[in-house]
Amino acid sequence: MRALKLLSVVNVLAWMIPATAAAQTGSSMTSDVTTVRQAVDQIIARERTEVAVIQRYKPVVETYVQDIRPDAEMGLVPVKDHYFLSQGELSKHIDSMLEDKKTTKFVFNPFTHLSGSSNNTNVPDDFLQMVYVDVDGFDRQHYEFRYIGREYLGEVRCVVFDVMPLPKSGKGRFNGRIWAEDQGFTIVRFNGSFESSESEGKHDLQFDSWRMNLQPDLWLPALIYSQESRNKNRSDSSISSRAQTRLWGYSLANPDHSADFNQVALDQSPVKSSQDYSPVEAEQKWQERAEANVLDRLYGIGLIAPPGEVDKVLETVVNNLEVTNNLDIDVHCRVLLISTLESFSIGHTIVVSRGLIDVLPDEPSLAAVLAQELAEVMMTKPSTDQWGFNNTKKVTASEALSHFSFKNTPEEVEKCNKKALEILEHSPYKDQLGKAALFLKQLSADSKALPSLIDARLGNDVALSSALSTIGPPLQRENLNQVTALPLGSRVKVNPWDDRVELLKAKPVFLISAREKMPFGVMPFLLSLTRYQDPKAIGKPGTSTLATPEAGAHK
Repeated sequence: MRALKLLSVVNVLAWMIPATAAAQTGSSMTSDVTTVRQAVDQIIARERTEVAVIQRYKPVVETYVQDIRPDAEMGLVPVKDHYFLSQGELSKHIDSMLEDKKTTKFVFNPFTHLSGSSNNTNVPDDFLQMVYVDVDGFDRQHYEFRYIGREYLGEVRCVVFDVMPLPKSGKGRFNGRIWAEDQGFTIVRFNGSFESSESEGKHDLQFDSWRMNLQPDLWLPALIYSQESRNKNRSDSSISSRAQTRLWGYSLANPDHSADFNQVALDQSPVKSSQDYSPVEAEQKWQERAEANVLDRLYGIGLIAPPGEVDKVLETVVNNLEVTNNLDIDVHCRVLLISTLESFSIGHTIVVSRGLIDVLPDEPSLAAVLAQELAEVMMTKPSTDQWGFNNTKKVTASEALSHFSFKNTPEEVEKCNKKALEILEHSPYKDQLGKAALFLKQLSADSKALPSLIDARLGNDVALSSALSTIGPPLQRENLNQVTALPLGSRVKVNPWDDRVELLKAKPVFLISAREKMPFGVMPFLLSLTRYQDPKAIGKPGTSTLATPEAGAHK
């Protein structure tokens, strides 16, 4: 029997480990750039190249939008939400992965929504504007450049300019601030809006767009925060919506193991050399192969992250549940890369969405979610039989979301609920179930306003046992010590190149107002950028340290 691996929230989830201070060394500006004018020339030339490079890629693109309204006590609260997932071809268009099955139209067009337009044909243009500063007019003929100074974004030193469109330069020009790293003068962040006619629209869209150094000399769009304000031309305008756009899967492709051909495999000796498998063993092997097939396909289209450290954290909690319940099941965990709050099982693999991991406030809440899926592994028949045949036909992301389903029936959910509660009551978390109950209560309270976030796409909603709702204190919005759920982006960072996920190592954040709690909220991004380093040299992928405000994460 495996040993109990019960750890505190601090250790198991690594929610609270401070990030190592960003190195402030940085390199000097390129020696042949000695004036502001030369720096501007370098930035313009580099951005022209950057546009051509970015247009070669077809990443997965996800946008989540919350409509918000002012609240006297809580500040800004969500009242409605929208979700958009797509396979982007950045040179042409964005093909929706999510379609209304009745009308075959997009469920939601976030860019039309944010710009106040009703013309669906504007989707590519609106999106591309937030990925590029200006596709065809970023030069001295269209813009004035005003040097601000130098600033570090994490470990990357940047030159900072305010950029303003010149009179009569045309509509839709960028107006805001740019940060360009001081070695190749690539724009790594731009923050502002696009100019339009004073008579056009009643809304004002502001955005903050970030690029990451994902390969040598390659900076690609990674994250965009945007917000829309009412009453565009009035000083008393207030925010009406907030959105997070994420891009990942830049290196999406079917795995090619050609490079491994000459590697010596030490574990490939036959298990049985002189006898066949029994029918029961054959069925087990069939299910294992089917499970691997479906996971490979979901990974290949950018929906599931490759195995990594977050999986090990989840498996530690599962191990705690198994040991104290005298279970001995070989269960693995994987991370679904999308923001929606969902989980499901594929054979003996538990899949939990990045968004759900993000918002879970503590280890007992995570344990409750994993107990539900552990019960599913134990009590429901694997639904992967049809994947036993290793069909090499390519499955697109659109087909996956249209045809794949790992949802349980209501009867199966209820049966798993009862088993999950039994597991929790015999687990190390039995005296902390009130915390999981608070998360469930917060989820229920926000379910009407946030259906696009809470309703699952591929798997199951967070449907914990109703018995948990009777445990613990009631929701107290003003109580700073009662943190029921975190904002999106509080736990997990994703490498947009290879989709690897890691836990954030952010500094502790202490609340000074209940308005900062923001359960399930959409908040700005703040990246601590690093330059790409060869994973072979440092032992792990070169990524940036993403620091998103974690309201109440460390209370």
